[in-house]
Amino acid sequence: MRKLVIILLHLMLLTPGYSLYGQEEGGGGKKVGQAGFKFMDVTIGARAAGMGEAFSLIGDNADAIFCNPAGIAQMDDKKFDLTLCKVTWIVETSVNALGLVSNLGTFGNLGFSILYTDYGDVIGTRYEPDSASGYSETGLLDLGSYAAGISYARRLTEKFMIGGNVRYAYEHLGSSPFANNIARDSTWSKKNETHTIVYDIGTIFYPGFKSLRVGMSIVNFSTAVRYAYEEGRTNSFTMPLTFKMGAAMDVLDFLGEHPDYSLLVDFELVHPRDYAKRYHLGGELSILKILKLRAGYKFGYDEEGLCFGTGINTANIKLDYSYNEFGVFDFVNRVSLGLSF
Repeated sequence: MRKLVIILLHLMLLTPGYSLYGQEEGGGGKKVGQAGFKFMDVTIGARAAGMGEAFSLIGDNADAIFCNPAGIAQMDDKKFDLTLCKVTWIVETSVNALGLVSNLGTFGNLGFSILYTDYGDVIGTRYEPDSASGYSETGLLDLGSYAAGISYARRLTEKFMIGGNVRYAYEHLGSSPFANNIARDSTWSKKNETHTIVYDIGTIFYPGFKSLRVGMSIVNFSTAVRYAYEEGRTNSFTMPLTFKMGAAMDVLDFLGEHPDYSLLVDFELVHPRDYAKRYHLGGELSILKILKLRAGYKFGYDEEGLCFGTGINTANIKLDYSYNEFGVFDFVNRVSLGLSF
């Protein structure tokens, strides 16, 4: 009976995961430009990024909140886990995040997270047909975006875990000026801001073959959101909904007992709403449970590809770094600090 329940849960979760996308891209199209709130698509966590984002089935602490919330149910040996991450993103922007998980024992694990984007200094402009340049500067734009929410995950059995996030997401992209006619004898502005509630759900299942685990996640599920651009008209867009499924395992299991070393390998199929299918492959070598060496590759991307990372773990402190190539944007750095007790 227990196995039947597990199978049914997976079928219930997997079926809507595919139906969310409906039509598959045709004619070689990549479905680009179909989602907003792209700051929520940025990978959080240097450990995950160093493995090429092949992390949904490996995360076992607060880092898992941002990849597959079911992973926080694997945090069995600690009462609290805190992670801080800074992403030096492209075009002089950055994303900062905090995740916290509390182990409630038989009641499951409860988490909290927040992330926000620093867009740096962006100068606004306005169309001015009478000026030599054709525009005039309006000063620095007031830009901001953040998401905050709670997470919960629990082991339904020793082999099956399920978890979810509920997050409030907000974005403010300055203001748009308007005029009633070409003479501009009456002008006004409207704020480009919007907000929504976002849901994530994920599962992890250990079928019983060594350390093999399989699972899936659906992140950034929400209704369409919109900005008001002018009176009487609105444009709506969807969130960067993404479905992932894959498998992971410590491949050193085939060599027998290895208490001081491990080599985790994770492979995932990624199906985003606004692009064609992608694939993530990554690995993490653990030496004496202290030093971590990571590498991964992201298949199907225009700019991204190779990923590298490293980390040092002590009893209560973790420090991780990742380097990700990003084509014409050179590279992206991430640094994460973790505390647990």
